[in-house]
Amino acid sequence: MLDTKTTTPYATFLLRVSMGALFLAHGGLLKLGTFGIAGTMGFFGSLGYPPIFGAIVIFAEIGAGIALVTGVGVRVVSLLALPIMIGATLQHTGNGWIFSAPRGGWEFPAFWTVLLLVQAGLGAGAFALDVNKLIGRQVVPANA
Repeated sequence: MLDTKTTTPYATFLLRVSMGALFLAHGGLLKLGTFGIAGTMGFFGSLGYPPIFGAIVIFAEIGAGIALVTGVGVRVVSLLALPIMIGATLQHTGNGWIFSAPRGGWEFPAFWTVLLLVQAGLGAGAFALDVNKLIGRQVVPANA
């Protein structure tokens, strides 16, 4: 039977893994693999930001991708990734709305920002790794 209680954990899982894969592709393949650390740092410097922000964003995107795919710390990671996507949205606002516009528009990073907020609200969903179980820690629920 299709109901919210049955489908929400799996829909949440699909959102989490797809965003994680995109973060891995964007941080790992595009920034690290195509432009490299020096190229990404140079780009950030050309925008007027401290170049080290480029390296920070590379590793933050890769780390967020790994955390989202595995389901570890999903709510916190989703919130911590927000400044990256808000910054990307602001960086692209002058290029128009459509992301396929020259130098990219703001629609894709704005949508990704909303998706991160949704993911933070939903949590990890199905098939998430439980770090406490992995390290053998027993979690006792708080009494209300």
